[in-house]
Amino acid sequence: MNELVTYSKQKSPTVFERESLLKEYRIAQESRQASLMGRKEVFMGKAKFGIFGDGKELAQIAMARHFQKGDFRAGYYRDQTFMFAIGESTVKEYFAQLYAHTNAELEPASAGRLMNGHFATRSLNDDGSWKDLTSMKNSSADISPTAGQMPKLLGLAYASKLFRENQDLKGLSHFSNNGNEVAWGTIGNASTSEGMFFETINAAGVLQVPMVVSIWDDGYGISVPNEYHTTKGSISEVLRGFQRNDDQKGFEIFVVKGWDYEALDKAYENASRIAREEHVPVIIHVIEMTQPQGHSTSGSHERYKSKERLTWEKENDCILKFREYLINTGKVTEEELNEIDVEAKSFVKSQKEMAWKAFAGEIKSELEEASKLLLALSKSTTESVQVDQLNEELTKALNPIRKDVISTVRRALWTTKKENSDAREKLLAWYSEQQRLNEDRYNSHLYSHSSWKAENIVPVKAEYPEDAVMVDGREILQACFDHLLKTEPKFFAFGEDVGKIGDVNQAFAGLQAKYGENRVTDTGIREVTIIGQGIGAALRGLRPMAEIQYLDYIHYALMTLADDLACLQYRTKGGQKAPLIVRTRGHRLEGVWHAGSPIGMLLHSLRGMLICVPRDMTQAAGMYNTLMEADEPALVIECLNGYRLKEKMPLNIGQFKVPLGQPEVIKSGKDLTVVTYGSMCRIVLEAAEELTQMGIDIEIIDVQTLLPFDVDHRIVESLKKTNKILFTDEDVPGGATAFMMQQVIEDQKGYYYLDVEPGTLAGKAHRPAYSSDGDYFSKPSVDDVVEKVYAMMNDSNPNLFPNIF
Repeated sequence: MNELVTYSKQKSPTVFERESLLKEYRIAQESRQASLMGRKEVFMGKAKFGIFGDGKELAQIAMARHFQKGDFRAGYYRDQTFMFAIGESTVKEYFAQLYAHTNAELEPASAGRLMNGHFATRSLNDDGSWKDLTSMKNSSADISPTAGQMPKLLGLAYASKLFRENQDLKGLSHFSNNGNEVAWGTIGNASTSEGMFFETINAAGVLQVPMVVSIWDDGYGISVPNEYHTTKGSISEVLRGFQRNDDQKGFEIFVVKGWDYEALDKAYENASRIAREEHVPVIIHVIEMTQPQGHSTSGSHERYKSKERLTWEKENDCILKFREYLINTGKVTEEELNEIDVEAKSFVKSQKEMAWKAFAGEIKSELEEASKLLLALSKSTTESVQVDQLNEELTKALNPIRKDVISTVRRALWTTKKENSDAREKLLAWYSEQQRLNEDRYNSHLYSHSSWKAENIVPVKAEYPEDAVMVDGREILQACFDHLLKTEPKFFAFGEDVGKIGDVNQAFAGLQAKYGENRVTDTGIREVTIIGQGIGAALRGLRPMAEIQYLDYIHYALMTLADDLACLQYRTKGGQKAPLIVRTRGHRLEGVWHAGSPIGMLLHSLRGMLICVPRDMTQAAGMYNTLMEADEPALVIECLNGYRLKEKMPLNIGQFKVPLGQPEVIKSGKDLTVVTYGSMCRIVLEAAEELTQMGIDIEIIDVQTLLPFDVDHRIVESLKKTNKILFTDEDVPGGATAFMMQQVIEDQKGYYYLDVEPGTLAGKAHRPAYSSDGDYFSKPSVDDVVEKVYAMMNDSNPNLFPNIF
């Protein structure tokens, strides 16, 4: 086995230019001062929370030296120095984020939606179209969960592999320069204990992608030292088995000290070359780092570090060591560095004050407007004492925030609710306008705002010849995917068993042989990084379809879907998008882990994604065609028991598009409305035949998509006719049925059209038992639907429909 490469000062070091050294020292000092002052701002109450990158400055400067245009970062909340060094964040923007400034021009990473230290570059123009990513230094949007950045790092690197190897992608020069881009990841030493880290490392080694992972090792994870985190106390020792050798592919692994400038530069220079030219992943274990202020503003590291450790950290601070190195080179004097120290502190202070003035100035202006309106209201109301008191408390608030202003105005409106005056109308108008502005500031961009949003895609009906051939449902999907692969070079599909055998249900059968392994690809059993592979590739302009073999297995990847993909457009306020299609299958089949319908869980976790629940494969194919024209991430859950059921083959297999957010009436009726989706559509249709024999004519509505849900309020129109409604599916009680009921009864005001209380019929609270009997007694059957509908009719007209039991 090859030995790990340990870098130390070189005998023949790279010649570093004096001006470059001074510039980098200045960046390090400015970053350190930003950390020190940022912590004080939190303690002064001007910011809510702070987490900083002090102690990591020198390694990040070395990494920035070799980060090129077109490259991508997937890092975490300690990387401020790196972002300063590559010119994609400023000190002023850094403090704007600390204060949560909602102006995307002044806080471009997240428009105040994320805690400080969460970085992102804006990949999109204002209209949602792509910028030229090869002319930028890119950072994917950070998330807080430890190691959560790793799965998409794999995808960012995998995209380079595809851009280099797939000749059909060569024309996409605004996304890649022949796959020369490196994906740079950063992670703390303690977070390498997470499964996401190990799964990503293994997958990257298998795929051989241009990925450089920096592990910032300061010896602790909050208060817990390395011996509690990592076998042997060293992650590079643990990962020795991934080290490549002459006979086996793998990683290149380097170990370097976080205060050794020359060694750091050499390590990153070699890592960049190896990853960029050879497409070999690299791990750089940066040891002997420090964390001068501890983990965050939530605690003090003096509580858990020994005096000896604290002394060592002061003596081995990377900026102090860098300072010593610079003086020893003879290129820089101590006086020059002292001058930079003073200037850096002054500069950061000025940028901090400018950021605060911009942030507080907006709120001050709103406060003054509100105060004037409250003063006018006081002169025209009998409740002047209360209004004056509210106004006084507002104007005397120390460091007021927007909440203080709006809350005060609301209470003034409460107080004067029985009155009607011109002053009150003006205050109400002002409040209404602020509500509109605040909706944009805090709640917008959960979904796409572009012209490519799914709801804007024009639907096209499936067309059939008179002698339409009846085929297995999976053949319709196969024809759809064949068309997508043929006509859209950015489209590719991957997942467990997707490649050679064409997925477990054969929808990709023969397509790998036809289009190649880069288009239809097998993966290992690794749901988290299958999703991450898709997110990263989608962030770089490709159109991936990531398959989770069964819906029951989506729990493995739920955190990545929820924390990274679903909220991406929201947390960047439209600055980034990843239109990944996640394909899976669920609902009825057999047993505890192959009959999953955890839809309520998904609805609550994945706001920001589209959730499509087609009843058959024709509907699924139409949804895929729609999604490929849209720019939003989606989860499509196919019916697990529908692949062998016969359907007509459409003439326009690649052109027809199912409208998302629009239910379909699959059976008209006059007595009661049944709302459902997926495999339950067939159950309810069969039940309808039985109910007809009992004199009951139900209307059946397939919602088709749960997110978005019935955007035109079609369901309530059915309810106006029948005055009775039942929501049914295979989820647990209180799951998706409760969601659908809330949407129709509350949002669509369906309550006003009810003759009897609305009903729900769901599966049992447990997972379904094995066998056909298990299915019958665990999930709604035809018999259950018949009896539930009949009971509701009995409640409405007991004489016509007497009790069965």
